[in-house]
Amino acid sequence: MLVSSGCSKAVKETPKQDDSKVGLAKPIELMISTAPSLKGSFEEIKKLYSVKETQVNLVFYYGPSGSLQTQIEQGAATDIFISQGKPQMDALEQKGLIKKDSRVNLLGDELVLIVKRDNTTLKGFEDLTKPEVKHIGIGEAESVPAAKTTRETLSTLKLWDTMQSKMVIGKDLMQVMAYVETGNAEAGFVWDTIAITSDKVKIVASAPANSHTPVVSPAAVVTASKNSEAAVKFMAYLQSYEAMKIFEKNGFIKGK
Repeated sequence: MLVSSGCSKAVKETPKQDDSKVGLAKPIELMISTAPSLKGSFEEIKKLYSVKETQVNLVFYYGPSGSLQTQIEQGAATDIFISQGKPQMDALEQKGLIKKDSRVNLLGDELVLIVKRDNTTLKGFEDLTKPEVKHIGIGEAESVPAAKTTRETLSTLKLWDTMQSKMVIGKDLMQVMAYVETGNAEAGFVWDTIAITSDKVKIVASAPANSHTPVVSPAAVVTASKNSEAAVKFMAYLQSYEAMKIFEKNGFIKGK
């Protein structure tokens, strides 16, 4: 699991001061578990937020939403969970592991079909049935929300049954994209926000809106958080105009 961290700005102390008496706050390490597709956005957000809240150090844990869900269930220290799928957040809510009143549909995303940039033969979903398409990258069903959306989309388009034998499973969407980049798969399904981070692939089709349930990235404060006040404050910032412009620049849309 990748960890993105930074240094908070320490409060300058004058000699012989007792922190407990003058009320100086100790630095807060706020831990956020989220999807790899949000890494670019959060690198920018972290820089801005560290100026606004000098006593808060944001630490990000990136991984498949299903894996992050399991870690929270097993007691991993987390303050905020941002899932790239609704079922993972639903499961935590049913177990009382997130604060229900803090939950919001923070962002939306789009499922896309990608091919290697120099590929000129695949131009849409219908081309996946061509004999030269031997491998199609897809995320691991249990931990990658995009896998469920892919199955829904292909089922709606009457392609799932004939495509299953061609599927190559990736542990996450970055691995799926790597399959396409290296030619180990002729095509792959990833979120739009993953696809735009690579100059080695191109998007040839987007999943029709009516072919799958809406794609949302819910966010919530974890019940076991030891920094719930700071977590609620950061959650509010993530919904601000400033933060949302960063998300939108990286391909996301505001959640509904």
